[in-house]
Amino acid sequence: MTATAISLREVRDSDLPFFWRHWSDPEARQVAAFTGEYQYDRARFDQHWAQLRADPEVLNRTVVADGGVVGSIAVFGPPDEREVTYWIDRAHWGRGIATAALGALLGLEPTRPLHARAAADNTGSIRVLRKCGFVATGHDRGFARARDAETDEVVLVLRAA
Repeated sequence: MTATAISLREVRDSDLPFFWRHWSDPEARQVAAFTGEYQYDRARFDQHWAQLRADPEVLNRTVVADGGVVGSIAVFGPPDEREVTYWIDRAHWGRGIATAALGALLGLEPTRPLHARAAADNTGSIRVLRKCGFVATGHDRGFARARDAETDEVVLVLRAA
């Protein structure tokens, strides 16, 4: 597999309909498992994104590949608990986009350590995080809205080099 060239840019208003389509995909939600109320209600989604974009502590970017919006990626949280999150449109999974986007984001965010979480059976996301230097440090279990069930999670960290 050859990784697709990607770029990250500031989030634009015109990106939000793409994000809504990506985040409201039932199959993608099932894989991600841990979703928010804003992924099920467009008004909450719009409110969520307005808050994210207004928060100077959140580093948000749009992931662009093949000339179009294919996802979103961010770093959020207080300095000692900064966490990464990303969502790539299911139609673009398996092409190296998430790995390239996370690598690019890590170049923009100097804070270490950085934290991440993924459903334990989300092998694709765990693989992306490991390729970018994250190491599993533990496990957790929590309620996954998309699955309406308690679900195992892998907890990962990226430490300073």
